[in-house]
Amino acid sequence: MRKTLRGLVTTTLLAMTVSAACAAAPDRTECIAPAKPGGGFDLTCKLIQVSLQETGQIQSPMRVTYMPGGVGAVAYNAIIAQRPAEAGTLVAFSGGSLLNLAQGKFGRYSESDVRWLAAVATDYGIVAVRHDAPWQNLNELMAAMKKDPTKVVVGAGASIGSQDWMKTAVLARKSDIDPRKMRYVAFEGGGEAVTALLGNHIQVVSGDMSEMVPHLQAGKLRVLAVMADKRLPDELANVPTAKEQGYDMTWPIIRGYYLGPKVSDADYQWWQDAFKKLVATPEFQKQRAQRGLFEFNLFGSELDAYVKKQVADYREQAKSFGLAK
Repeated sequence: MRKTLRGLVTTTLLAMTVSAACAAAPDRTECIAPAKPGGGFDLTCKLIQVSLQETGQIQSPMRVTYMPGGVGAVAYNAIIAQRPAEAGTLVAFSGGSLLNLAQGKFGRYSESDVRWLAAVATDYGIVAVRHDAPWQNLNELMAAMKKDPTKVVVGAGASIGSQDWMKTAVLARKSDIDPRKMRYVAFEGGGEAVTALLGNHIQVVSGDMSEMVPHLQAGKLRVLAVMADKRLPDELANVPTAKEQGYDMTWPIIRGYYLGPKVSDADYQWWQDAFKKLVATPEFQKQRAQRGLFEFNLFGSELDAYVKKQVADYREQAKSFGLAK
């Protein structure tokens, strides 16, 4: 009986391994960007639309479609309820998607209802001021805000409760400032917030590093802190981290993809293998650098664990600000 059972288990495992190994590239591939064209989700889809074909992982061009609504909520609900088994359909997600999941903004579905596939890049949160601002570092800025929060206006391309608001709220709390007393202005996007900063209508921008690089190069603004574990490479090596200035926080904005919940194990494994090969290629690394993104690679079960921990952490942060139950 034991031998029979052992043989059955071995046969089953072998069949699963062979099935995964035999999976082929989907005939048609699509990346859903859960927003209008031109934003971060569009960037995430186009990053692989180009490089997957360039490196031979797929033979036909990947289609990019747009499904705006709720920073990913509409697409999340659609892929689970209407298109759960489409092996060729990826959906782009970001750290903002995970924050909205944590706040219950995706309706009845949770972080456990899709197959988290691959994270292939990241951006990082920053705090920036004009090049002629009186504050030379993060400590000076936070001291000014603590002295009188009403005299320092923070702007960002999102509303209260968003990533950009949360970054500054966490910094404020770490500086013994009541986040409710912050003067915060929400714009339609990061570009509008930077324009307002350069026009001296606000004093501080909370945003992402990739948005700031052109303005840094032009000498128009100063990034006081990047919310990464360590300093970023090359021309950004002079930008200090929040951590090294005494603020124990990081804020990665990861870029990645998930699949519907009923996609087969074999197809899920094929995509994982394809992405692992992809991120090692010079073609992909060039595409990533051109978009101002940084290396961050997680696949399959490792990404699933990361996402669930990140959502749990965001949920606790949101609760502490009265933004989640």
